[in-house]
Amino acid sequence: MKNITYLLVLLTFCLGIGCQKLDREINTSLSRDLIDISYPNKSREIAALYSGLPDGMLYIDGSAMMASATDEAEHTFERHSVQSFNNGSWNSNNQPDPVWARYFRQIRLCNQALVSFDKVDLNGSKNDPSASSQALYIAQLAELKRWGFEARFLRAYYYFELVKRYGGVPLLKESLSLETDFNAIQRNTLKECIDFIVAECDAAEPQLPPYAPLANYDAAAIGRRATKYAAMALKSRVLLYAASDLFNTPTWANGFSKPELISLNGVPRSQRWQAAADAAKRLIDTTAKYGVVLHNNYQQLFIANNFSRGENFLMTNPTANNTFERNNNPISFPGSSGLTTPTQNLVDAYEFKFGTGATATSVAFNWNNLAHVDNIYNFSTPTATSLTRDPRLRFNVTTNGIATTSPQIPYGVQFGTPAKFVQTYNGGLDGQPIANATKTGYYMRKYIQEGLDLGNNNTGIHNWVLFRLGEVYLNYAEALNEVSPGDARIAQYINLIRNRATVVMPPLQNGLNQLQMRQSIRNERRIELAFEDHRFWDLRRWMDEASLKTDIYGVNITGNSRATFVHTPFIVEKRVFDASKMYLYPIPFSEINVGKGIIQNPNW
Repeated sequence: MKNITYLLVLLTFCLGIGCQKLDREINTSLSRDLIDISYPNKSREIAALYSGLPDGMLYIDGSAMMASATDEAEHTFERHSVQSFNNGSWNSNNQPDPVWARYFRQIRLCNQALVSFDKVDLNGSKNDPSASSQALYIAQLAELKRWGFEARFLRAYYYFELVKRYGGVPLLKESLSLETDFNAIQRNTLKECIDFIVAECDAAEPQLPPYAPLANYDAAAIGRRATKYAAMALKSRVLLYAASDLFNTPTWANGFSKPELISLNGVPRSQRWQAAADAAKRLIDTTAKYGVVLHNNYQQLFIANNFSRGENFLMTNPTANNTFERNNNPISFPGSSGLTTPTQNLVDAYEFKFGTGATATSVAFNWNNLAHVDNIYNFSTPTATSLTRDPRLRFNVTTNGIATTSPQIPYGVQFGTPAKFVQTYNGGLDGQPIANATKTGYYMRKYIQEGLDLGNNNTGIHNWVLFRLGEVYLNYAEALNEVSPGDARIAQYINLIRNRATVVMPPLQNGLNQLQMRQSIRNERRIELAFEDHRFWDLRRWMDEASLKTDIYGVNITGNSRATFVHTPFIVEKRVFDASKMYLYPIPFSEINVGKGIIQNPNW
């Protein structure tokens, strides 16, 4: 009875440090000591720890991406909760991204899982003297050891998801008990949180395999379990954030009484940049040793399921479905909504390629250059005198007149060739003034499996990539440019990304100074990692107030053929950003009320 009471009381607290709901998935009629911790049950418990990993395709209220809270995209529905970020109405009681309780719940589950490994019943194989049973016993012991480090990696991941939103948070490394004084729980310093996460990555990395063992998981699970590379990639990201402006500039908080909760101290910032560069380079060197390189097909990174032992280190959302297509296909597709509409701001960030081969050069798009406007969506095969857009634009964004393989698009004649094409021009099948048509003149293409026939409910695998090698190259270049400007390796790794087989953009211009290189690296992150849930956080860690409150642009397209199309940019939305507080999230008001030791973030 004492054990039952313990669970009921503890579940009431639910470790959200004030979570309001009981944790229903645990059977409260049994104490944890009595729960069957057989090997299969332990396996299921560890698998459940992954349930908290984000699926950014359907992240906010099941239909919006974080991209729609940045200058990457605008959500079609004016009243969607993601718009709270854009109009500045979010606060401690109204959070479009309410993760505090969610991630502390996952941390609690990780803590619980970590205390019972020595109680797992392996007697069936241990006590059988046969060679096969003894081999099984040894394999099970090794598996249990690995599962423990998977749990530690996941706990570190969930902590970083909190830290990048809130700064320092309470570090709860063990399961809470009835003796816990919840009023005494306080936020740890930002440094303590960063140090803990990095230490957990360092502990897990040597104990995890580069890839999940094929013998233990079905094909869909490969690339979806914690690995050596994922732990190293998390460390790389954490140290990059730790070196960036936001966590090293406490003055933005206007005299906040606890600067140690939101900023770092103790070592010169150059050492933080060096640590970030070293962590990224170590992962790059480790993967290179085993032949891991950038995948040759950029578009396939996000829609195929047959190369997960390559660039992608950790993915979620393995279930075959067509929800993303229904949410984001152009509205002429039956049953589609076109919810996430890329902005002209993002489209303008993709460069032009002029010429071919070793003499090709790249140039930024310019609305004042008539040749640029005339070739705004030119994705044809480059020639010696042609201007063609960076191919990643057409892989990420559906533009007017783009030909696709989708069986959904009506046939027509575009650019003189019979094709299936998208019509976002005014009066087109996918353009204004049709209800719920794109607000910007564009639709999503990244992650879209265009061959799916939604009329017949065809489905496909989608990869939400949490960590991949391309990001690590960018992390390394950014950190190295801050600590060692002019180092040839900065351009080397950016150019590897630009020269991917399906991209083949010219190398960066020679002779860039540190500021110019910084701008180039940031733009490369913007276009390479578009819609991968980096932009929202990058702009905050860079403290890029101008981009966070920039006007959002679309394009108005008039005419009905390439010869007559006229493209005119226009303001879709004016964004609101308060730099005195919105670099970090407010801690939920309910948590402040329950945990009396929890201090609110600045100016919320």
